[in-house]
Amino acid sequence: MRILALVTDAFGSSGGIAKFNRDLLSALCAHPGCDEVVAIPRLMLEPGGPLPPKLSYITSGLNSKWRFALAVVRAAFARPPFSLIFCGHINLVPIGFVAAKLARTPFVTMLHGVEAWQPASNHLTRFLVRFAGSFIAVSETTRQRFLGWATVRNASSYVLPNSIDVSHFGPGQPNPRLLDRYGLRGRKVLLTLGRLSADERYKGVDEVLEILPKLVEKVPNLVYLIVGDGTDRARLEDKARQQGLAGHVVFAGRVSEEEKADHYRVADAFVMAGWGEGFGIVYLEAMACGIPVVASKLDASREAVRDGELGVLVDPKNPVELRDGILAALQKAKGRVPAGLAYFSYANYQRRCHEIIDAICSARLK
Repeated sequence: MRILALVTDAFGSSGGIAKFNRDLLSALCAHPGCDEVVAIPRLMLEPGGPLPPKLSYITSGLNSKWRFALAVVRAAFARPPFSLIFCGHINLVPIGFVAAKLARTPFVTMLHGVEAWQPASNHLTRFLVRFAGSFIAVSETTRQRFLGWATVRNASSYVLPNSIDVSHFGPGQPNPRLLDRYGLRGRKVLLTLGRLSADERYKGVDEVLEILPKLVEKVPNLVYLIVGDGTDRARLEDKARQQGLAGHVVFAGRVSEEEKADHYRVADAFVMAGWGEGFGIVYLEAMACGIPVVASKLDASREAVRDGELGVLVDPKNPVELRDGILAALQKAKGRVPAGLAYFSYANYQRRCHEIIDAICSARLK
């Protein structure tokens, strides 16, 4: 079996979708029936590092829509033929459809988050998505919201949640260097880690800032550490100043993958309770570091905490509920990894992925 995978990014990139794609490509390569996986990324920010066996990583299409399309077309004509084509993002459906026609094989579309929750803005994508043979969503929430608008032709759909590699995360003592960098010694630390994009104001940062004065009344030494960068950072910084939160909010900016675990470990609780998460790898990372987590009842982050089994669930639109949930998380002992986090282990991810591949291939033979 040869598989062609069209992805936005994977090796050499950061972020939740890139991490999911790295796991997906590794799992596909590990399938007993797989001979080769050919992956074509759209973006790559830095050297990709070691690649899994059986993976051919074609980078001739980077940073250009036309070069990317040309690389995909060339790959589609390659021999021996491909058994399946994976379209790693709904926005790649048009080129995935073309590749599937050229290779004369079905394509599978991956569904991640809000981009799949409502009709695609691109008319061509909205039309062609119905021709996918199968869909794989990172959460049941994303699967249901996609099926609520998409017109699909007898396509099968599956859920493949994100995974966590506990070898890169785990409980530990706060890094003294970070405590000094951010002035956190002797403070209770509430942490959010995510993009601060003006197009993604659904992560709940505004809502935490708005109740922070009430939280400080209860926990006077509280600091809200916001890790991440983007086009919305200046507005959020101004909002914190206007609320008189000097000394209680720290904007850390973007941190490297290597520094992430240490940033989790300085926190007493992690909060990202919004209404637009398609899943959220950050919840798994925080829990793997033994940090109590606050997630949302309104999006797929509830699935990351197993409907409240692994973390605190709140309605971010309810200030009192959000405040009480954060206070409850701050009361919990840190350094304990929830036993149920094993549900999201990479071994379970790989097993689920292989079961989905087998189901898709079996359906083709009927």
